[in-house]
Amino acid sequence: MTPPKLKNGTMRIVALGGLGEVGRNMAVFELDGKILIVDCGVLFPEEEQPGVDLILPDFSYIEDRLDDVVGLVLTHGHEDHIGAVPYLLRRQPDIPLIGSTLTLALVEAKLAEHKIKPYTLAVKEGDIEELAPFECEFVAVNHSIPDALAVHIRTEAGSVLHTGDFKMDQLPLDGRITDLRHFAKLGEEGVDLFMTDSTNADVPGFTTPEKEIGPTIDQYFANSTRRIIVASFSSHIHRVQQVLDAAEKHGRRVAFVGRSMVRNMSIAAKLGYLSVPEGILVDIKKVDDYPDNEVVLMSTGSQGEPMAALSRMANGDHQIQVGDGDTVILASSMIPGNENAVFRVINGLLKLGADVVHKGTAKVHVSGHASAGELLYCYNIIKPNNVMPVHGETRHLIANGKLAEETGVDPERVLLCEDGSVVDLRDGVARVTGQIECGYVYVDGSSVGEISETDLKNRRVLGEEGFISVVTVVNRQTGQIVSGPDIHARGVAEEDQVFKDIKPKISKALTEAIQDTQEHTTHQLQQIVRRTIGSWVSRKLRRKPMIVPVVVET
Repeated sequence: MTPPKLKNGTMRIVALGGLGEVGRNMAVFELDGKILIVDCGVLFPEEEQPGVDLILPDFSYIEDRLDDVVGLVLTHGHEDHIGAVPYLLRRQPDIPLIGSTLTLALVEAKLAEHKIKPYTLAVKEGDIEELAPFECEFVAVNHSIPDALAVHIRTEAGSVLHTGDFKMDQLPLDGRITDLRHFAKLGEEGVDLFMTDSTNADVPGFTTPEKEIGPTIDQYFANSTRRIIVASFSSHIHRVQQVLDAAEKHGRRVAFVGRSMVRNMSIAAKLGYLSVPEGILVDIKKVDDYPDNEVVLMSTGSQGEPMAALSRMANGDHQIQVGDGDTVILASSMIPGNENAVFRVINGLLKLGADVVHKGTAKVHVSGHASAGELLYCYNIIKPNNVMPVHGETRHLIANGKLAEETGVDPERVLLCEDGSVVDLRDGVARVTGQIECGYVYVDGSSVGEISETDLKNRRVLGEEGFISVVTVVNRQTGQIVSGPDIHARGVAEEDQVFKDIKPKISKALTEAIQDTQEHTTHQLQQIVRRTIGSWVSRKLRRKPMIVPVVVET
């Protein structure tokens, strides 16, 4: 449904990602001809997207109006919220970036790799910034990365509270809790639309405090007699801090493995978000100078990413060779869709003789997202007029919506949206008024947006079913086949000899078509070859490979 023309005094909210998926978070707010963006993240590819590096939000909705963007608010520094910023700023480098000190430092380092120097505005909890028709007030929230912020957006059309990612850890490592007093104050003022993190909405109770992981990590450090490898997100500063503390206690040195881990921890230490004990860090090139029982490797690759350090260790093609007695701790949860990749890494490490510890076997990870009990608290404190669950798969969004209804929010005011849904807010009422086209934009090497779903389908066919080429030279005048058909296959059968029975059938079908009174084009002749060999391969070999027929006329 095409949305109506936006009226003056009405605020339009469009999610360009993050609804129906865990990642690619991006929300666009439009009022009186001006645009405010909250977050601009990436989604990591799944197995059915072979060769894809990253998936971006679809910028086409705002591409022609980037001059109207008054700011991009970044709630925190995780890739699913900042990873697509370079691709947006390639189109419009002067869009102001607003966020906390750590968030901006992480995104600036990322932009430097793209040779983009942004205009930034650092904010902290309690700050209020006027961005044209949008007044943004920032609220401290606790998450699995320091310096996360929620944003409250005041406008003439109504107010919106966007939580970003958050949880309500009451004993955080850095002492910075989600500011429920500030939430309550905003609730008393009146929140017209509450856009809240849904990732753990289907998990009962409360999220486990981060500090409860410490004793488990300490136990494995005490009992391990060889090297310890800990894999985590490269931005999980709290987790790295616990590893550094345990290493210091047990007399081990720590080496960071993975470019993003080295970069992010350097930034965190420089800004004071990571406390590094004196002399504990060593260069990855010098770890062999220390006994195995004095080494800890803090690595990327906890999600089974093929090119990340841990995956390469599991495949045996990394400078760090995992062996008998090494302990590998996967200190993160599995992002939905990454399960198979993670289990492949686990199996590879086990084959090499390592002891692998993960969330399923020990308390080595807690979530960074609020569970159902915490979300109920927020609904009761804020008492929003309308609710729009964000950040999560469909099951998470639905569960979050039901929590809102349980606290008394009118079911008609709970908006369960998907990417591209258009929500209009006016006079305290939010309604879904339309849908825009909002697809996946694939980054594949240096190309952005050039890979289509058809390309991915072809890649899947090539990978799963194989490839057959058939080359035939024909003479139109004599109606005879001059050469071929020559058949070459990859990934279909052990030997090309298997195709000897189908060659005469291809020759016959082509000869009859050439000699037919109705003249066939070259393309039509190629399709005859495709159908002939395709039906035979399907029946005989039970496969559906990619078939490339080539007919050359002499």
